[in-house]
Amino acid sequence: MAQILYFSLLVIALCSLSEGIQRRYHYINMKMNWTEAQKYCRENYTDLATVNNINDMNELKKTVNKTVNNIQKVWIGLKRTNVFKWKWSLGDPVKYLNWETQPSTDTNNCAVMRNGKWRQQKCDDKLGFICYNDSSKSYIINTSTTTWSEAQSFCRQYHTDLISVRNQTDNQLIHNIINDPHTSVWIGLFNDSWEWSDNTDSAFRYWDSGQPNNYANSEDCTVTHMNKEGKWHDVSCSDSYTFVCHEDELILIQKNLSWTEAVRYCRENHVDLVSVDSEKIQLWVTSVVHQASTAEVWLGLRHSCSVGIWFWVNGEIVCYDHWAPGNETDVDDCERDVKSGAVQSGGHHLWISLPGSKQLNFICRSKEK
Repeated sequence: MAQILYFSLLVIALCSLSEGIQRRYHYINMKMNWTEAQKYCRENYTDLATVNNINDMNELKKTVNKTVNNIQKVWIGLKRTNVFKWKWSLGDPVKYLNWETQPSTDTNNCAVMRNGKWRQQKCDDKLGFICYNDSSKSYIINTSTTTWSEAQSFCRQYHTDLISVRNQTDNQLIHNIINDPHTSVWIGLFNDSWEWSDNTDSAFRYWDSGQPNNYANSEDCTVTHMNKEGKWHDVSCSDSYTFVCHEDELILIQKNLSWTEAVRYCRENHVDLVSVDSEKIQLWVTSVVHQASTAEVWLGLRHSCSVGIWFWVNGEIVCYDHWAPGNETDVDDCERDVKSGAVQSGGHHLWISLPGSKQLNFICRSKEK
């Protein structure tokens, strides 16, 4: 029996995103090719369905199953491109790399860690691996040898996913756990050329065994196969299937605008700049903000100098809050430099006080409550 060791992490516990899924799925019972389905979804919702994690996948399956029975293949928004990118299985942004030698970027390969450094490895090789468990905030090393996909499936079934290595601290901790300079283990990094229709960075994949196989070199689009537990298959984009659209409650706008300009943009193009008046909305913010191109992102939060309070653009005063220490009271000289609220795009996504003139990305609410 394979040896499995558990290592607890000293981390700040965050609520599971499953408690606050901000994406709504809509099953469309009309047959179209992939491009036609994409066009329909963009005109009527947000886009052809993106799936960020297993919770999204379960929600998508539930949406299809409660609408119609005996549907086999359903379009989602994943499509093959000519550009390969390294991605984390858990969906974390790739901001830290620690390659021993620079890897090739034009092939489907996976990554291992050996002696604290990363190496490119054929995904079908059989090695030990390390899982991450979000509930216990722990790393689990498994010394049984499997392919990368098998390791991913095991981690997702019994824990959360294969590990992500976000920084040097994580890397050193995992190196210490392996504790053998000659042993290579799978980490959650993989290289592929698949991208989502809405251009989000989700690295979640739910391929069936043997998929994608690109049969006859002509299968560049993705269906979820409802008769096979929703697992994904690559198929020809010209085939005709029913499909699933998604509709986001929140939309990250990657334009750099002042706070006032951001409010105007959201009101003209969507509903409003987001008001984070509950923990659920904060979780929604957390699910989209990591894609930002700025270190902070505007929220619909403003300070009133006249009455000395923070308030939301929806008219509510701040009851629920997620302030970084000291920022709630950082309103000196506010008559000259009115302060507005932003959320950090990294770390623990705390709120900070900034001059409203600063140019940042921002989050719009796309639907009324």
